[in-house]
Amino acid sequence: MPRVAFQGERGAYSEEAAGQFFGPEVETLPRRSFSDILAAVGRGEAEHGILPIENAVAGSINTAYDLLLESDLKIEGEVFLRVRHCLLAPSGTKASEVRRVRSHPQALAQCERYLVERGWEAEPAYDTAGAAKELAERPEPGVAVVASRLAAEIYDLEILAAGIEDYPFNYTRFFVLGNDTPDAAERNKTSLVLTLRHRPGALHEALGEFATRGINLAKLESRPRRNRPWEYVFYLDFEGHATDHVAARPCLVCSRRPLSSRSSAPTRRPRCRTSDERSVTGRMRIPFTHHGSLVTP
Repeated sequence: MPRVAFQGERGAYSEEAAGQFFGPEVETLPRRSFSDILAAVGRGEAEHGILPIENAVAGSINTAYDLLLESDLKIEGEVFLRVRHCLLAPSGTKASEVRRVRSHPQALAQCERYLVERGWEAEPAYDTAGAAKELAERPEPGVAVVASRLAAEIYDLEILAAGIEDYPFNYTRFFVLGNDTPDAAERNKTSLVLTLRHRPGALHEALGEFATRGINLAKLESRPRRNRPWEYVFYLDFEGHATDHVAARPCLVCSRRPLSSRSSAPTRRPRCRTSDERSVTGRMRIPFTHHGSLVTP
């Protein structure tokens, strides 16, 4: 069973995602930060890393996207985890006694309505499970945390309320990082990270290569370039494999522009529990393949 590095303490949602992808017997390796995950895999301390990339409610995790741009690791898989937040406190605490709630900023954002309606002050922490661990070790009157049911079990905290997330389609998308290249499947998704010259129509021309061939784009997002103020990189996902005949031309055209990386993966359409297309099954996982870095002058 592989060893998987994740951000946070035992009981973090990232650890749950690792178990969902690899199975309950997976060996996990807690790390303090996202960059520590990549470093652990790079040094051979873990065979894989699991990195949260975006949430259906709170949006993209920009730090994770920026780290991927700097890393040579391959994206081997994708996990959609149904996140169910719980309000935890030391045994004997009543909900009426709570005044402050600690957790990771993403978790607080996903429970914002619940916290605001009760007039509780939100306090950011570096990790959901880390906040639970610290509260269990050093209880404070009037303080609760937002974390998982697993964290409550590990740190012997009482669940004051469960399912406190604001929206029922609260899913977090994780990438499984490593060094291997999984085989392609019947359905695939490809990810591009590219930069374009700062002139009228540059983005239109790049996207037009996909539109004219009937290739569906699944994601398009921009992020600031770190080395050039007021210029941007574009993250783009499309349905298909980079080596497919229909996709070969758009990928070739993009590779002749300043292009940072390309990733292709087998995929399958998620089953929906509700009419909202983001309410995907919690058991879904999608292998990815990273094809290295393509950079043009």
